Amino acid sequence: MRLETARLVLRPWEDRDRAPLAAILGDPVVRRFYPAPATPMEVDAQIDNAIARTAENGFHFSAAEDKSSGALVGVIGLARISDRIRDAIPSHPDVEIGWQFDKAFWGRGLAPEGARAWLDYAWNVLNLPEVVAFTAVPNLPSQRVMEKIGMVRDPADDFPHPNLPEGHPLQHHVVYRIGRPA
Repeated sequence: MRLETARLVLRPWEDRDRAPLAAILGDPVVRRFYPAPATPMEVDAQIDNAIARTAENGFHFSAAEDKSSGALVGVIGLARISDRIRDAIPSHPDVEIGWQFDKAFWGRGLAPEGARAWLDYAWNVLNLPEVVAFTAVPNLPSQRVMEKIGMVRDPADDFPHPNLPEGHPLQHHVVYRIGRPA
């Protein structure tokens, strides 16, 4: 599975992506809305999981590559929500959209561009009825991307992230959703 936008190639993971993604997700600025930067071992496990989930479901978070340079700029895509997180969200949604980009590529509109391509895939290939996104309350940049792609906050679905301890500053998450266009 491969999607292209004007400036991005959204493609399956390759071994050559491991070190660049480890550098991106190991950056404390990029991961400031996560409990900690990712270690290279965690990134390897994340890529391995994405490959396995893509084989199982036909989609998952994928590599985002700059079309002009071929550089890996981050991760973006759709994923089935884990049972643990789905159970924590009151409406129990099925599929999420998400992204994390190298800070060198922030402010260029790449996240909304890639997310729109994934939403088109969700509607026209997967026939999904809706897609949600969620993030920690302080992550306003990601919430702005959600709004730019037409998602609307659903306060009734806000939830405490089950993988974070009680009282953690990132525990409370907001949920945005978008339904399949008529």
